Amino acid sequence: MSGADLAVDFVMHLLRETEAVQEGHFLLSSGRHSNRYVQCARLLQFPDKAAAALKPVADAIRADMRAGKLALDVVVGPAMGGIIVAYELGRQLGIPALFTERDDAGKMTFRRGFAVSEGQRVLIAEDVVTTGKSSGETAAVLEALGAKVAALACVVDRRAYAEEAAPQLPRWPMYPAVRVEAANWDAADCDLCKKGIPPVKPGSRKVF
Repeated sequence: MSGADLAVDFVMHLLRETEAVQEGHFLLSSGRHSNRYVQCARLLQFPDKAAAALKPVADAIRADMRAGKLALDVVVGPAMGGIIVAYELGRQLGIPALFTERDDAGKMTFRRGFAVSEGQRVLIAEDVVTTGKSSGETAAVLEALGAKVAALACVVDRRAYAEEAAPQLPRWPMYPAVRVEAANWDAADCDLCKKGIPPVKPGSRKVF
């Protein structure tokens, strides 16, 4: 087994150990439905486990930076899920960590005095990526300020199993700790809804 495979197995162990992987019927923040939900907050509440889970991501990014394939000035995480991930990756990579958040109208923006400069190269950091909606909204904020999105990093990548919902991805190089397979239905086509099983919404973001 390769070192990369061992790292993936270890991260999956951490997710299971902290009961972050949940089975059921879930309404995702994208508005889509799934039979599996990864509540990364259960993992990220433990600083040592968060650091361990994100170390392979930071190592891969650092290797590409040394090879001249990637350059970064700052990491930005969409609130809420991306805040701790951005902080930890910023700590391990030695670059500042900021976050975007929604205003009262639900629009993603910078607040609290955070800002980026024109030409700065940004790593967007998420906990879980499914459709990439939060990443795309954060990218729009960054690009409007003249910054350049250089890559996207996350703990869990579900994107590969929702390509029909996110044809715009990948827009950037992707650095996930693990990929987790899960069903991803439009609400009108949800198998679990057809069985009469009501969904629950475990995330923190409103569905817009």
